[in-house]
Amino acid sequence: MANSRFEYVRNFEQPDPLLPNTWIVVRVDGRAFTKMCAKYKFEKPNDRRALDLMNTAAKAVIADLPEITLAYGVSDEYSFVFHKSTNLFERRSSKLVSTVVSTFTSNYVYSWFSHFPDTPLSFPLPTFDGRAVLYPTIQNLRDYLSWRQADCHINNLYNTAFWSLIQLGGMENKEAEQALAGTLAADKNEILFSKFGINYNREPEIFKKGSVIFRDYELVEPASHNTAETVDAQAEPVQQSKKQTENDKKRRSKAAIVVDHLDIIKDEFWDRRPWILSNKPGKIPKEV
Repeated sequence: MANSRFEYVRNFEQPDPLLPNTWIVVRVDGRAFTKMCAKYKFEKPNDRRALDLMNTAAKAVIADLPEITLAYGVSDEYSFVFHKSTNLFERRSSKLVSTVVSTFTSNYVYSWFSHFPDTPLSFPLPTFDGRAVLYPTIQNLRDYLSWRQADCHINNLYNTAFWSLIQLGGMENKEAEQALAGTLAADKNEILFSKFGINYNREPEIFKKGSVIFRDYELVEPASHNTAETVDAQAEPVQQSKKQTENDKKRRSKAAIVVDHLDIIKDEFWDRRPWILSNKPGKIPKEV
C-alpha cells in the first residue's frame, strides 16, 4: 500500500501525545458492573473471588508492561501508574489506554474460571473502559492514590453496615438507607459492633484498603534517601542511554510482582520503596 492513491486517508489520523514529564495514570473501570454483580450473584458487601480476579488481571498487565511502576485497585476499578519519564508508545494516549484496557479485559475473562469454577461466563461478557489522566507532581499523584484509598475505606464501611442491617438485621434496603442517613464513621462502627458483634477493624485488609501491586525489592530505611525531592526537582526527565534502559527493563523482569493491602496514604509506604517513584530498580530480596 506504500505510496498508493489511498494513502491520503492517513492525514485524518490525529496525534494524541500526552504532555511530557508528567505522571500518567490509566484508570480502568468496569462497564455495567452493577448488573454483572447481580447476574453472577457476587457476595455482598464484598466478594473475595471477584477482587482476587481483578488483582489477577491487573498483575498480568504489570507483567506485560514493565513501564508501569504501581497499580492500585478497589471494587471494579484499577489505576495503573506510568513513570513521568516513560516514552512507551511515544506517550500516545489512545495507545496507552487501549493497550492497558484490552490487556486487563482479556486477562479478566481468561482467568474467570480460575476464580469462579462453578459459574461459567455468558454473554454479555465483562468489559471495561479506561482513561488517561496526567499529574505533574509526586504530591498530585499521591493525592490521587490517597483519594482512591480513602474512598475505598468510606464506601466499604458504609456497605458493610448497610448489608449487615439487611442480611443480619432483616431490614429492607430503604430501611437500611434511612438508618445510616447522616451517620458518621463512629456511628457505623457502633452499629456494627453493638447490633452484630462485628469489629470493623478486624475486617480483611483487602476490603478496607484495596489492593496495591508493585515490583518487590529490598525495603530501605526512610532516612537513607529523599526520592520525592530528587524526582520533582528535575525540570526535565533524565535521558538514559539505550543500554541502561534495557538493563533496567531486565532487572524489573526479574523482580517478583506482589499484591498487597497496605496503607498508601502515609509516607512509610513510599519512603521504604523509593524505586516506585525513582523508577530505578532496587535490590532483589535474598531468598530465606
